[in-house]
Amino acid sequence: MTPLLANAVLVSLTIFSLAMLLTLVRLFRGPSAQDRVLALDYLYLLAMLMMLVLGIRYASDTYFEAALLIALFGFVGSFALSKFLLRGEVIE
Repeated sequence: MTPLLANAVLVSLTIFSLAMLLTLVRLFRGPSAQDRVLALDYLYLLAMLMMLVLGIRYASDTYFEAALLIALFGFVGSFALSKFLLRGEVIE
């Protein structure tokens, strides 16, 4: 790995960590349930991006598979939460 790529990975992981902290603040202080759902969506997106960057850093396919699982479960979870907020039930 070149020094430029190593520094870019370090900077991106730092920025993603800072974004996660700010998203957690929004998650706990969100004035409405919709804000909290959006914060959860952004949180799983940031976790997926961090996994992808770690996969590049360590050149391992396992991180990419974990990122795919995070994306899949995050989408299903946000769909279920939004359906619950709209209708008050998840399963019809």
